[in-house]
Amino acid sequence: MTVRKSQAKLTAEEKRAFTNALLELKRTGVYDRYVDAHNAFLMNDSDLGTRVGHRAPSFLPWHRRFLLGFEAQLQKVDPKVSLPYWDWTVDRTPSSSLWAADFMGGTSRARDGQVLDGPFSYGAGKWPITVGVDQRQYLRRTLGAGVPELPTKAEVNAVLAMPEYDAAPWNSTSNGFRNHLEGWRGANLHNRVHVWIGGHMATAASPNDPVFWMHHAFIDMLWAEWQRRNPKSTYLPATATKDVVDLHGVMSPWTDVTPADMLDHRKFYTFDTEGAPAAG
Repeated sequence: MTVRKSQAKLTAEEKRAFTNALLELKRTGVYDRYVDAHNAFLMNDSDLGTRVGHRAPSFLPWHRRFLLGFEAQLQKVDPKVSLPYWDWTVDRTPSSSLWAADFMGGTSRARDGQVLDGPFSYGAGKWPITVGVDQRQYLRRTLGAGVPELPTKAEVNAVLAMPEYDAAPWNSTSNGFRNHLEGWRGANLHNRVHVWIGGHMATAASPNDPVFWMHHAFIDMLWAEWQRRNPKSTYLPATATKDVVDLHGVMSPWTDVTPADMLDHRKFYTFDTEGAPAAG
């Protein structure tokens, strides 16, 4: 069973294994297929039309499946690797270990945001950007420039206390847990983190920055925690609803995956904060 650990608890060897697997997926072209897919879905998801990956109830199960597919690719490179999560309520500053030169790198050039250190810097020569909004081939960040502060524990707890998963009109104006976690309303959780990092993370091609996976692993963890705190609440809508994916609807681009299939993360992995599931 895969166990997803906090990035802050990774050993030096685990950090190297994770970054090496990322670099190998980049080298083979597998990585950029995921960037391209995310870019296409975010660009096409609309409040007033069909929406699957974003601005919709399926935001959470869609990304859970997206991460599972990517994690499986990492494990083809190294079976010991799993996706770490980044708890940005704790590791909150540009000086956090996440941004050290032996992991994600964090030093960026003021005039254009180019990441200058770490394995994903352009100077290291192994992380050319091929999916983006312009022709620049270097990874970009502007930590803390777009918004000054990452979400707090208090803000997260307030969202986790919301008892209803989602509500009509099932888009970025909805009042419910999903939309407040996604960040279109209220404390702006998920979206604010993308803007705080800036650069590529503030675009539809956000997986260009490998920190994307750790951010979304934590969003996924928060969904699991909401489920634990609200055991009588579940995914909505439960029945067919125009333009969005209901509980048993198929989520594109997959042909056989529904939100119902994604409700229990413990079928696939656990987090280091919980015990392994009992043997069936």
